[in-house]
Amino acid sequence: MSIQLFIVCAYIAMLFGISFWVKKRADAGSAAFLLASRKLTTLLVAVNVTGLAVGAASTVGVAQRAFGVGLSAGWYNGAWSIGAVVMGLVAAGKLRSMKVSTIPEFFENYYDTKGRLIGAIGLIIIMGVITSLQYMAGGAILSSLLPNIFTFKTGMIMSAAVFIGITLIGGLWSSGLSNIVSVTLIYVGIIYSATQSVANVGGWDAMVAKLPNAEIMASPIAGLPLAVIIGNIIVMITQTITAQGPVQFACAAQNAKAARNGYLLAGLMIFPVGFICAVVGVVAKVMFPEMPMSQAALAMPKVIMSLDPLAGGVTLAAMWAADVSTACAILMGTATLFTQDIYKRFINPGVAEAKAVVISRMTV
Repeated sequence: MSIQLFIVCAYIAMLFGISFWVKKRADAGSAAFLLASRKLTTLLVAVNVTGLAVGAASTVGVAQRAFGVGLSAGWYNGAWSIGAVVMGLVAAGKLRSMKVSTIPEFFENYYDTKGRLIGAIGLIIIMGVITSLQYMAGGAILSSLLPNIFTFKTGMIMSAAVFIGITLIGGLWSSGLSNIVSVTLIYVGIIYSATQSVANVGGWDAMVAKLPNAEIMASPIAGLPLAVIIGNIIVMITQTITAQGPVQFACAAQNAKAARNGYLLAGLMIFPVGFICAVVGVVAKVMFPEMPMSQAALAMPKVIMSLDPLAGGVTLAAMWAADVSTACAILMGTATLFTQDIYKRFINPGVAEAKAVVISRMTV
C-alpha cells in the first residue's frame, strides 16, 4: 500500500471511529442528532464553521485562481473570515438566544407559515446541489492524486459513501468532533505543502523572480480589483448570516456567548487558509508555466504530486478533509431543514422523538 493511500485510509478509519464513539455516548432524540443537544462549546462552533468554510473551493479552487491572478486569490477565504466575524458580532448570539434551529423557522416567527415552507424548500434545493458538488470535488481530488486506485467516478462514490456514513452515524456531534481532526489535518497539510513547494523552487525570492508580472502575482491585493474583493466580502457576510449551515452551528452552541465567540475564533482560523493555498497556486505557475488556464484546476494536485510521498499523502488527506468537513455540515443542514421545517411542522407535528431521528437519518 502506498503512503498516500495509507494516510487516507487511516483518516477515514479515524472519522468512522469518532462517529461510532459519539453514537454510543450522545443523548437520544432529534435535538441530539441535529443540534448536538445545543451543547457545542466555543471550540466546537469554531471548528465546525471553519470546516464548513474551508472546502474544495477554499483550497483547490483558490490555488486554481491563484495560478492566474496570484496571491490575491486568498481573499476568497478572507471574505469568508470577515463574514464569520460579522456573524459573531451581529447575529450568532441572538439566534442562539431565540432557540430556533433553522432560518425558515426564524422566517415563520417574523413573517408567516408560507414563508417557512418556501424558505425550507428553496434551501433544500440549493444545499442538495452544493452537496452534489462536494461529491464531485471529492472524486476529482482522489482521482487526481491516486490515479492508479480511483477513477473520477469511483472517487466520487467513495467520497459520497464516507460523507454520508459519518453524518448518518453520529449527527452533528460527530461532525463537530471530526472537524477537530479535519481542520488540524488541513492546516498541517497546506502549510507543509506550501513551505516544501516554495523550497523546491529555490525559496521565496527565487520564486518571485520567475513569476510573470511578479509585482501583481506576488501581491496579496494587486491581482484582483478592489470592487471584486469588496463584492466577495458582501456576499460572504450575507450568506454567513442566512445560510442554514452557519446558522445551525450558532443555534447548537451551549449559549449565546459560545455562539458569538465561536464565530470570532472561526474568523481567525479561516483567514490564513486561502493565502496559504494561493502560495501553492503561485508555485504551480513557476513549476508549470506552459500549463494553460483551462487546466488551472490541476495547479494544486500537480504541486502535491511533485512532493515527497509523506508530504503528498498528508496534503491529499488534507484536501479531502476539507471536502469532508464541508459536505458533512451541508448534509446535516439539509436533514435539519427537512425534519424540522417540513416533516415535523407540516406532515407529522406530533412525531415521537425516536421516529424523528429515523426521519433525519433517512434524509441524510
